Amino acid sequence: MIKFLYKLWKLNKPYRGRFLLGVLFGILNGVGQPLMYGTVLLVVSVLFSPAALSGLNMLSDASKVPWYVPNWLPPMLGRLHEQITQHAGGSMGWRIAIVALIPLVVLLRGVVAYLNSYLMGWVGVRTTCDLRARLFEHLLNLPLSFFTRNSTGELMSRNSDIGILQNLIGVSLVTIIRAPCTLLTYVAVMLALDWKLTLISLLVFPWCVIPITVYSRKGRRASAAIQTEAAALGKVMHESFTGNRIIKAYNLENVVVKQFKTNLATFRSNFMRVVRATETPGPLIEFVGSIGIAGMLLYLLSQNSDVTKLVAFLIALLSLYPPIKDITRLHSQLTQAQAATQRVFELLATPNTLTDPAHPVPLRAAGAEIDFDNVSFGYGSEMVLHDVQLKVEPGQMVALVGRTGTGKTTLTNLLLRFYDPTSGAIRIGGVDLRNAALRDLRSQIAVVTQDVILFNDTIRNNIACGRPGATAAEVEQAAKNAHAHEFIMEKPGGYEAGIGEKGVTLSGGQRQRLSIARAILKNAPILVLDEATSSLDNESERAVQAALDELMKGRTTICIAHRLSTVRHADVILVLDHGRIAESGRHDELLALKGIYSKLYYLQFRKQEEAPVES
Repeated sequence: MIKFLYKLWKLNKPYRGRFLLGVLFGILNGVGQPLMYGTVLLVVSVLFSPAALSGLNMLSDASKVPWYVPNWLPPMLGRLHEQITQHAGGSMGWRIAIVALIPLVVLLRGVVAYLNSYLMGWVGVRTTCDLRARLFEHLLNLPLSFFTRNSTGELMSRNSDIGILQNLIGVSLVTIIRAPCTLLTYVAVMLALDWKLTLISLLVFPWCVIPITVYSRKGRRASAAIQTEAAALGKVMHESFTGNRIIKAYNLENVVVKQFKTNLATFRSNFMRVVRATETPGPLIEFVGSIGIAGMLLYLLSQNSDVTKLVAFLIALLSLYPPIKDITRLHSQLTQAQAATQRVFELLATPNTLTDPAHPVPLRAAGAEIDFDNVSFGYGSEMVLHDVQLKVEPGQMVALVGRTGTGKTTLTNLLLRFYDPTSGAIRIGGVDLRNAALRDLRSQIAVVTQDVILFNDTIRNNIACGRPGATAAEVEQAAKNAHAHEFIMEKPGGYEAGIGEKGVTLSGGQRQRLSIARAILKNAPILVLDEATSSLDNESERAVQAALDELMKGRTTICIAHRLSTVRHADVILVLDHGRIAESGRHDELLALKGIYSKLYYLQFRKQEEAPVES
């Protein structure tokens, strides 16, 4: 718990001044309630029973007060008693002034309580917003391998966990400051009234620690389980919403709902464990405390105690229990926040294996050669690429073909440095990609993927993200080159039309053309096409292919192709098989080899052409 609180202390460093000011007002807020009760008791005594204040005169004699009373208190009480004695039973103005102390103290307590809550809330929301931004930025910069190991729903739930921390800083820390101050103030008042009686009353308090300790362990385990189940719920919801078409097509609604309800039942069970762990100690503490009060009353039966003093003591004693209950609940809240944020801090501690070098080397991809030098790569222990040796000349179009799973997309992922090679090196213009800045590298590569990624925004903004700051005319020209302008203008709102989540309002071909327009706008010297025309009909494919042919002039292009008709005119076709380059050459040369490429080609076009008989 100490480590957890220390982490919170470090998190609010930018707002330390307001935090400490909030702590100060929290301390004043803590003594505010005892001060209010004391003021009411003083006013009533002055107006109706001045003789009851004789204790003030007694305390004014430093030789008669207990050792624990500070030196400055007796003289102050002496002067107070003198003033009250002189004016007791005096004018109505004096009485009104005495009575006015009550609303004045209440007003001051209200202002202090407001400032305490406001400042802690101010610090809480800014600290947690900073943590959310820090977590989001950290996750966004982690390598692609991290996202293949973790589900989107679970990662999103971690951001929700931070909300518990906000409640802790903005609300619970108000209690953690106020309640102990209130408790200590009442104990000080009780000690001043009768230290022996105070010790008798407090004998039972060590027993209060037992239920707090027992139930805090249960609450901690249940809180951790709640966070796990919340992540599981988020995972089910995310997968259900993004995969809704498959769920409906296969009539899986009941299966998914049953799974969701199962997770909910576990979540509900753990939540109730937390409720029991939070609420049970309070009544137990009150019961133990009532035993202490009963013991105190039995002690008073044998003493001739002053009634006024007894009433004041009882008020102070009974007032101890609310802050004790607040502290008990606070411990449970701290436990829940610790369990929730532990997973957040674990994510923040996840190292980024793909980082920029300390001194990046400038990278110039225009007119530069791309060199895959003996590159091997594997996902864990499973090797995908083996000793790939490849040089792509400036301005060349290199096509990658082969069966599914042979490493075509992995090669382009390594070029974009989504991963680093297990062995070997990739160089552009002689510069090892590991020695260049990631932003510098990726700013010089445009990508069009088979799985089109569009954002829930306008058509214009989806194209413009290819080159932020592009003018409206440049965006429209890119759309025209991608043969997307016509269908865009048919949409209500044209370029300002929204496309929904992942472009749900567009057809597959339209989404693909927006993706191509984005790549055209980027105007990068290296172009990566991952089956860029796969979602287009024959007519659209021819039109977009013409635009791509124009775009590829003077640029180095790496094209992953399943439709072999799109790579007939490639400068070099590389055939990958089991992670190795099995064949390379132009279209006609590879057909003449009658190897893997020939078989793939005639398999796709067996209805159009008759495959030659192998000798």
